[in-house]
Amino acid sequence: MSVLEFDGVKRAYQRGENVLDGVTFNVEKGDVVGLLGKNGAGKTTLIRIAMGMIDAQDGRTRVLGLDPRESAVEIKRRVGYVAEDQILPSFMRVGEIIDLHRTLFTTWDDDMAEDLMRRFELDRRPKIKTLSKGQARRVALVCAVAHRPELLLLDEPASGLDPAARREFLETSIQLLNESGTTILFSSHYMTDVERLADRIVMIHDGTVLIDNELDELRESFSLAMVPRAANMTRERLLAMDRCIGVRERPDALHAILRLHPGEARDALSRELGVAKAHCQVIALEDMFVELAGGRS
Repeated sequence: MSVLEFDGVKRAYQRGENVLDGVTFNVEKGDVVGLLGKNGAGKTTLIRIAMGMIDAQDGRTRVLGLDPRESAVEIKRRVGYVAEDQILPSFMRVGEIIDLHRTLFTTWDDDMAEDLMRRFELDRRPKIKTLSKGQARRVALVCAVAHRPELLLLDEPASGLDPAARREFLETSIQLLNESGTTILFSSHYMTDVERLADRIVMIHDGTVLIDNELDELRESFSLAMVPRAANMTRERLLAMDRCIGVRERPDALHAILRLHPGEARDALSRELGVAKAHCQVIALEDMFVELAGGRS
């Protein structure tokens, strides 16, 4: 049984405009998956569906084998969750928030909570309203991981933090939990974080899954082809290629992302489109994200 399953999930906020339009992928036990997509791609919507916070309008979602709407309480006991816009009660003290969560989770680990408090330099006495954004986010992380969840969902949790705090925030949560086999799905706009921490990448675009690959496979099996503009060369012709997943129009050339090694990409362009002078190269994850985000719809 997969820890997290999305099967044909659809969700629209306006009639006829699906944010999610048939999203399908599974996350297996122990996986660390980076969820990518430009703003509005549906990452937050998908994670909120998994948490039972909103309903999918079609398709099937299972979290730890359970329906997130029918078994919301049990899922929340077994899942850790931190969101970019998560708000803790401003009138409560840090220690009160920690103590409240200790009573909610039977698997709460006091030693882990204390260790995280030390690492994050958190004091139990201040009220939440007096904390900086980064400090409040650290408190939320302690609450999310100290009960050793079976699944951790992180929705842009470190957005807005400085690079050092962001690295500490993500590395601490992922390393601590991954050691015990916790499954992790996290979204982030910071490609360096994704490349350092994720084993697998899922990218959502135009409401569906455009990429679902192991990170090593992305590095080895995709390429950027810079195709010179010619009278008969169009974006549509490139997109019609079986292994082409995106084309971005640039002043000097058409930039195509191909599910092929650079040598294979050159051969395919020559064989299928008669392109003899395309420059093909391996592509970094951040560059791939930029090209696909601007060259698909």
